[in-house]
Amino acid sequence: MQKTFRNPILSGCYPDPSICRVEDDYYMVTSSFEYFPGVPIFHSKDLVNWRQLGHVLDRPSQLDLDGTPSSKGIYAATIRYREGVFYMITTFVESVTGARRNFYVTAADPAGPWSEPIWLEGAPGIDSSFFFDDDGKAYVMANRVPPGGQQYPKHMEIWLQEIDLGKGALIGERFSLWDGAMKFIHAQEGPHIYKVDGYYYLLIAEGGTGHTHSVTVARSLSLTGPYEGCKSNPILTHRHLGRSADIVNVGHADLVETQAGEWWMVCLGSRPYGGYYRNLGRETFLVRVEWEDGWPVVNPGKGVVELESARPNLPEHRFPIQQSVDAFDGEKLDDRWNFLRTPRGDFWSLKEKPGWLRLRLKPERLTEFANPSFLGRRQQHMSFAANAVMEFAPRSHGEAAGIALYMSHEFHIRFEYVMERGVTQLRLVSCKGGEEQKIRTDSVHASRLYLRVEAAGQRLRFDYAEQAGEWKTLEDEVDGTMLSPDVAGGFLGAYIGLYATSNGEISDNAADFDWFEYVGEEMRR
Repeated sequence: MQKTFRNPILSGCYPDPSICRVEDDYYMVTSSFEYFPGVPIFHSKDLVNWRQLGHVLDRPSQLDLDGTPSSKGIYAATIRYREGVFYMITTFVESVTGARRNFYVTAADPAGPWSEPIWLEGAPGIDSSFFFDDDGKAYVMANRVPPGGQQYPKHMEIWLQEIDLGKGALIGERFSLWDGAMKFIHAQEGPHIYKVDGYYYLLIAEGGTGHTHSVTVARSLSLTGPYEGCKSNPILTHRHLGRSADIVNVGHADLVETQAGEWWMVCLGSRPYGGYYRNLGRETFLVRVEWEDGWPVVNPGKGVVELESARPNLPEHRFPIQQSVDAFDGEKLDDRWNFLRTPRGDFWSLKEKPGWLRLRLKPERLTEFANPSFLGRRQQHMSFAANAVMEFAPRSHGEAAGIALYMSHEFHIRFEYVMERGVTQLRLVSCKGGEEQKIRTDSVHASRLYLRVEAAGQRLRFDYAEQAGEWKTLEDEVDGTMLSPDVAGGFLGAYIGLYATSNGEISDNAADFDWFEYVGEEMRR
């Protein structure tokens, strides 16, 4: 019996995957938006099992996210390798209406360290990518408004220009390659070029990253074109399957050839649950590709990404299973943790109280485009349980700490121990559309609290205990759909995190967390 694997290969908010192979090793990066460190990087031997090596942009000098709005920041990274050097190129979207700036970094070891950014002057658009040709020349591509103007809303084209890697600068003529296969579909982006059997193949995303997302392809005998679109375009989409499909909004892909001669595609997609709600965001999926008559065919005979498929013809290579509990015993944070924007100030520590995570209270709130005292990890399952134990004694009005379920500054849920008008209490607060509402409050006075959040699909339950095992329910009927981009807007997935705030005031207080546990459970939609 042929062995199978389960999709997604990266669950939770890991969109816009890009992949490259170096001999028997595979490396993959994804977008990271307003979260720091930026651009998680993964390693695999079999395309199915992946381990995180770290982040490409792990220093504030590489990534200044101050004031970056939700769903902006680092877009659609591409990873490539040539002659002993790894290249990661990406777009920094600075604000809602501000500049889109493209840059790249390099490394001899994909685990880092990576170089400081090399900014590409005069490189418009988003979703920048590298292509290295057989003659040794290097090229950059991205999207832009067509020089002749847009014929319909969000009409874009793909451009290409040579780059002098020694100087880190674009050189020579800029070429217009292709404006997509499907006129009026919009948002031509995510370009990658491959050379196969004498042809240059240009793979792009079209239709926007929502329900109409898709993958299209064109080819040319010349790198600079003209490019001929495949008559079978789009070669991958799920929009025709409707909103009841197990996997939706499939698109933004990259191709890789294995050492066994097989071709595979990584792409993004979402798994809605509880209705058309995509709390997990856009995840990374793997699907087989074959070549017919000089064109790539995705999952022949089926044409869609499946939750279970036959494995690649590669020796299985598993990595040690990640522990569900982070006891904060190490000298560095686990790679699963992220900050909201670039961390400023010494507000967190694993050393001040060994074996604990200390979060100092900052004036910044989760409702702001700021860097609050927040440390989060992705929601990766439709049903899950998140547990933490916290030692915290609020001293002044507004001092609060606890667990947050976070989608954006305008949509999140806070499970917090707080002082309000001289009285301590445990409360559940929802922020929906920027408006805060207290869902439930209990009078509590304890220096040590056990906090637990359970999700059964879109139903959320919040429990607490002052003594281990003596659980009390604060609320067990909270609607989780507000943590979906379908309600909140944007296109990220939900995070679960620990946080502490003094709500606009200066404080020297801190909250200590002994451990955090996340256990996920798959469920049928």
